[in-house]
Amino acid sequence: MISRVTAPLGRSLARIGLTPNIVTIIGAAGVVVSALYFYPRGQLYAGSVVITVFALFDMLDGAVARAKDSASAFGAFLDSSLDRVADAAILAGLMWWFVGEGDDPLLAGLTLFCLISGFMVSYIKARAEGLGVNCDVGVAERTERLIIILVAVGLSELGVPYILAGGLWLLAGMSLITVLQRLVETRARLNDSERSRDEETDKADNDA
Repeated sequence: MISRVTAPLGRSLARIGLTPNIVTIIGAAGVVVSALYFYPRGQLYAGSVVITVFALFDMLDGAVARAKDSASAFGAFLDSSLDRVADAAILAGLMWWFVGEGDDPLLAGLTLFCLISGFMVSYIKARAEGLGVNCDVGVAERTERLIIILVAVGLSELGVPYILAGGLWLLAGMSLITVLQRLVETRARLNDSERSRDEETDKADNDA
């Protein structure tokens, strides 16, 4: 369903000469600049709208890669790396607001927790894959985390009561659960992998 929308856009961007990596860089840079410009000034709704536009643009890198048949391992690496930078900028801009004119130390600390736990969610998956096992479980993938924070921040300036604090607490809780899920899953898969190797070794010894 989504590909029906992204595929034509990807072909259009490819025709004007944009590469997947350029799309990734533009999208991430737009998110970073928007978050660090609008949020510290308290322009939460405008910032969320602009960030959403650039985040959606960033999602087109895969469509451009398919249109140009130019998918690469480095492109995937670059996209994943810049996603982390963009996510950090969103929460850093919001935290900047809380410690400044927003004047809410509790929510500033909660935002910092969300930033750190978000990095942990991504790091655990990457480290598990580096050890040879997949770890793609969890209730708070990047898409879910972005939706929660952008909706909560944007609606808060429209006067929806408690939406920002509620969104941050929800994000913090879901991120913590995801960290724990991935730790447990990685441990289980590594143990299974070690048992499989031991069984193969025992079998080889018996055959010998």
